[in-house]
Amino acid sequence: MPKAYVFTRYGGPETEAFAEVDRPRPGPGQILVAVRAAGVNPVDWKLRTGYRRPGESGERDFPVVFGNEVSGVVEETGEGVTGFAAGDEVFGNTAAGGYARYALLPAGVAAHKPAELSHTDAATLPVAAATAYDGLRQLALPAGATVLVTGAGGGVGAAAAQIARAFGLNVVGVASEGKKDFVEALGAVHVPSGAGWAERARAAAPDGVDAVYDLVGGEVLTEAAALVADRTKLITAAAPARDVEELGGARVVRARTAAVLDEVARLVVRGELDPHVTRTYPLERAGEALRAVEDGHARGKIVIEVAA
Repeated sequence: MPKAYVFTRYGGPETEAFAEVDRPRPGPGQILVAVRAAGVNPVDWKLRTGYRRPGESGERDFPVVFGNEVSGVVEETGEGVTGFAAGDEVFGNTAAGGYARYALLPAGVAAHKPAELSHTDAATLPVAAATAYDGLRQLALPAGATVLVTGAGGGVGAAAAQIARAFGLNVVGVASEGKKDFVEALGAVHVPSGAGWAERARAAAPDGVDAVYDLVGGEVLTEAAALVADRTKLITAAAPARDVEELGGARVVRARTAAVLDEVARLVVRGELDPHVTRTYPLERAGEALRAVEDGHARGKIVIEVAA
């Protein structure tokens, strides 16, 4: 039986364990993938605490396999699936976890991996890069406009800064002082986070900002709202809908389509988006990979690699 890294109940790291699980069988519209790499994201540990995604309902059946994005090789396709066959290299969002030797992907949110793209890099795209892309398309800013990105040193923030630059936008990135060089390497003007950051942002963009892409939430979102005149250009992927709607903004609307995955992959192949994978871990050290993200100090992306 193949191994997977799971949480057995809601709580902290003490709920995590490796488990022997049955090899999944693809249902209608699904593909079974032999995982080669799995991206690690903050939402992974948040789900372990009982967090619910917007619109999510129903109880989870424990144990729950961690992970929401993978890259791998198709083993089997379910009923009604077209365009995929055994042996194809693919990447996409998972249906039931990805820190495992096998994962199920809904065919509608899976894409063929370009040969020029490694499995490790491809595994970072379905959550962070696709979220960044969806948000920037939602803002629909003209070339030359300025977007402020809070949390610019994280996985989504780093992708948002680069994709914005590829769209011809100017970027102001808010992140810790320790991530200054990293944020500037993304093509953004760095603004140190912490008390007084909003005033520092005003100084960094004396002509103002045309939009805010928030990836922090809370008080930072409230302060960021004051920086943009048109609140329809205020979006967040970090705060509940009610919080941002009270400020006149909106949650990022996720497209969750293969077309978006194809586009972000093309950006990587063209050299306009670097996934910035800063550390990799074997599946056997999945807990360490998750701690590195949960501790909140990771730059770029962390990926779990699974041996063939």
